[in-house]
This record gives sequence, C-alpha cells and structure tokens, in this order.
Amino acid sequence: MAKDAKDPNPVDALRATTSVPFEQARAMPPEVYTSEAFLAKELELVFAREWFCVGRASAMAKPGDYVSAELAGQPIVVVRDASGGLRAMSNVCLHRMSTLLHGRGNARSIVCPYHAWTYNLDGSLRGAPAMTLNEGFCKTDYALPQLSCEEWLGWVFVSLNPDATPVAEELTGVEKLVAGYDMTNYTEAFFEEHVWDTNWKVLAENFMESYHLPVCHAGTIGGLSKLDEMVCPPGLPAFNYHTILKDESLRIAMAHPSNTRLKGDARRTTFLLAIYPSLLITLTPGYFWYLSLHPKGPGQVHIRFGGGMSDDYKDDPDAQQNFNDLKTLLDDVNVEDRGCTEKVFRGLSSDLARPGHLSHLERPNFDFATYLVSKVSQ
Repeated sequence: MAKDAKDPNPVDALRATTSVPFEQARAMPPEVYTSEAFLAKELELVFAREWFCVGRASAMAKPGDYVSAELAGQPIVVVRDASGGLRAMSNVCLHRMSTLLHGRGNARSIVCPYHAWTYNLDGSLRGAPAMTLNEGFCKTDYALPQLSCEEWLGWVFVSLNPDATPVAEELTGVEKLVAGYDMTNYTEAFFEEHVWDTNWKVLAENFMESYHLPVCHAGTIGGLSKLDEMVCPPGLPAFNYHTILKDESLRIAMAHPSNTRLKGDARRTTFLLAIYPSLLITLTPGYFWYLSLHPKGPGQVHIRFGGGMSDDYKDDPDAQQNFNDLKTLLDDVNVEDRGCTEKVFRGLSSDLARPGHLSHLERPNFDFATYLVSKVSQ
C-alpha cells in the first residue's frame, strides 16, 4: 500500500521528528515508510549517490567471478577481471539493451543472452555477430560504462556517484572500533537473496536495536542477551552501532582461543554495525552475518543475506559443525525477524498508526532518521 494524497509532506514530517533532542524523540512517522514520493527521493538522493554493498570479496576470488545487483533502478555487475581487480559496470548490453549477467557465478566473458554480443571482463566489446554490413559499427566504440567500486575490510561497495567520498575515509571510525576482530578475515560461507513484505527502513531499524530481542527472538537468541548489558552510543555521520554481550553458552560467538587480539569482555562482545544507507553487520568474535538492503517499492525490500565464521575457527576439527550450527540459528532468527517486521509494516500502514516515544535502547534508530533527513532534504 502506498499513501501520498492525504499525507503531509513526509520530508517535513521526518524533519519535525528529528528536530527534538533524542531524550524526547519519537519513531519516524508512517508516511516516511508508505509514501511513493518519499521512496523516489530515497532512490535519487540516497541509493543513487551513496555506497551500496553487493557482498564480500571472498565471493569473487577468481577471475570471472561476478555478482549482479540492481541499484537505484540501474542493473549493475561487479566482476573480478583478468588482472585480479574488482570492476563494477553497467549490466546492460550496448546493442538492444538486454541485461547481461544474472545472480552470482563465474564467466570467462560476458555474453549477452539476446544476440550474443560478447564483452571482455573489463567491459570492452570482444565480438558482435553479423555486424559487418553496418557501415557505422566499430567494435572499439563499445565498452560497458564503468562505475565506482571499492573494497574495504573484505566488503565490496559500488556507487553510481563518481564523486562519492572513498569508503575507507567514510568508515575510519568503524575500522578503529573493530580492529581486534580482523573483519577482513571472515569468510563468507553462504549467500542468499530474499524479498520480504516490509519497508526497507523497518528492517534496517529492526537490526539497529536489540530492544526487541527478548520478545521477537524468545525462541532463539532472546535469552542470550540482557537489556541492561546493551550499549547504544550516539552515531556518527556515516554509521551507527551498538554492542551486546553474548552469553558464553553460544560458543561460536566467542573469541577463538587462538585470538590474542581481544581481551576481557571484548572476547564476547558483539558489534551491530549499521553502515549507511543499508549495510547491516552483526560481528561477533567468532562469526558474522549481514544484510544489504534495497527497496522494491514502499512495501517490499530486497535482501542480500550472507555470513560465515572468523578464519580463526577454520582449522578446528568441528569447523563444519560450527557453520551448520550458525546457519541453523540464523535461519531461525530470520523467520522471527520477518514475522516482526512484516507486522510492523502492516501496522504503520493503518490510518490509526501513531509513532511512540523511543527507548534509550533505540538511539541508533534516531541517528538513522537524522542521517536520512539530511540526505532527502538536499
């Protein structure tokens, strides 16, 4: 459901929400989630200008490995080229404009599924059947448009904006926070794509607060984290985070005995990192998982979902069982989160929906709203 005609201007409504001190703040107003006009601003001013995470570099280890995605309406692909570099490009053929590569995989070259125009891994045109009689055609005139692409701590980011601030510069604060975790050396062991019936911001906010854990996740991780041990500091311009202490009974979340980088409580501290606009990372000393979100209209979100173990665990005799335990846990957590976030979207779509005051454990949600209004007000 999309609401526009009778709603107040959603940007003005969000600005009013974020204009008060956090100690008096409420949740974002319903029209921010349901308005088609607000979504159009998000696509134009956020997703088309900021960095978007397509996944982990470990999933594109060999020449020809690729990952496709859609970013602000633009089909894109990231390829490991013949020289070993990562390259982001338009995923649209320059002939009759079919999309080229789909999903994830490995390709020796990029072959259009419509007329077999064939591109090298750097995007240059290698061959085009039956084009010799067109006097204006010159193969060297054709090359897939290149996009900004950067790797940071094992994550691969793409931007449609050639002037985007470098990722490492934007996220210096994150790198310092989690230095002892050695995030580059967490290997992705699974990757899935899903579509849920909720707004992308509902799912993002759900990740940003652990206030809901004892209730929404009563059947899984709810009993492993205590509300009074959650720390929610003020966010920074490019990200927010909070931390929770995991119960030591969840062994795979603890620092491995070989990890001498982390000391004391840090050996059981989980960071929940929200890197704007839509990369959400749960980073424990033992495992990680992530969601990279992109809207599919006001009422649906496309989810890139992946995770795996720290390489500290890779040589353990029970490494496979550790991964199996992790994947089972995450699948169960996702079922719970999907139920909760889809209920939230159904509720906020009601004419009777009114946002309530935020808990101190929802500080990241307020910071996210502040970030968002700064972008859509441009």
